[in-house]
Amino acid sequence: MFARRAFATIAALGLLALSALPSRAAELPTVTVYAAASTTDALNEIGGMFAAAGKGKVVGSYAASSTLAKQIENGAPAQLFISADEKWADYLDDKKLLVPGSRVALLGNRMALIAPVDSKIKLDVAPNFALAAALNGGLLSVGDPDHVPVGIYTKAALEKLGVWSSVEFMLARTDSVRAALAFVERGECPLGIVYTTDAAIDPKVRVVSIFPEDSHPPIIYPAALVAGQETPAAREFFEYLQTPAVKDVFRKYGFLVK
Repeated sequence: MFARRAFATIAALGLLALSALPSRAAELPTVTVYAAASTTDALNEIGGMFAAAGKGKVVGSYAASSTLAKQIENGAPAQLFISADEKWADYLDDKKLLVPGSRVALLGNRMALIAPVDSKIKLDVAPNFALAAALNGGLLSVGDPDHVPVGIYTKAALEKLGVWSSVEFMLARTDSVRAALAFVERGECPLGIVYTTDAAIDPKVRVVSIFPEDSHPPIIYPAALVAGQETPAAREFFEYLQTPAVKDVFRKYGFLVK
C-alpha cells in the first residue's frame, strides 16, 4: 500500500512538473499582421512557413486597406501593415504611426475584368470598350471607389479608358476585393473588376480581359512596421517577407515581386 501511494505521489509530482513546462507552441511569439484582403492566401501560407520554422505564430487580419488603416489609427494592436496602395500607408505615415525607415514596396499586382466561369461574355478592355452594354442591365462588382484600393484603381482605369461615365451608376460597391470577387462568383453580378491574383485563386470565375498597365497608377503594396508595436518577432517576420523563398510564394499566387 505504501509503495502504491509513493508511486502515485511521484506520478502526480511528475504531472505537475510537466504541466509547468510550456508547450513549444505556447513559447512562440505572436506577430499580428494587418494586410490587404488580396494577400490573404499568400500570407496564410507564409505565416505557416514562419511558424513551422519555429520563429513565431502569425495572426492575420485581412480587409480593405482603408479599413485596416483606420483601425490602426484607433489603436488596433497591429505590428505590421501591408496596404494594397500607397495612399493608406501615406495616411499612417503622416500620423507618425509607422516605424520611420521601415516602409518597403513589397509587391505589385495587375487588374482583371472577370465573369462567372460559365459566362459567355467576350470583351477586350481597351479605350471606349462596351462595358455598359456587356452588363446588359446587371451591375459591375467593384471595390468601393471612394476608399477601397482596388476600387480606386478601377475608377482611374475606367476614366482613362473613357467608360467611367457610362457605368458609374451601375456599380455594386463592396468593402474589399474579396467581396467584389464573391459577387461575381455567386453570379450576382455579370462582371467585376479585381486583382489578377484574386481571379487566379477562384475556379468559379474566369478572366475576361486584363487591364493595360498604363490605364491606372502602378499597383504597389507597401509594407511597414507599426510604431510602438514592433517586437523582435515582428521585425523578424518583416525581414522574412523579403527573403527569396517568401518571394517565390508571392509569385506563386501571381503577385509581381522585384
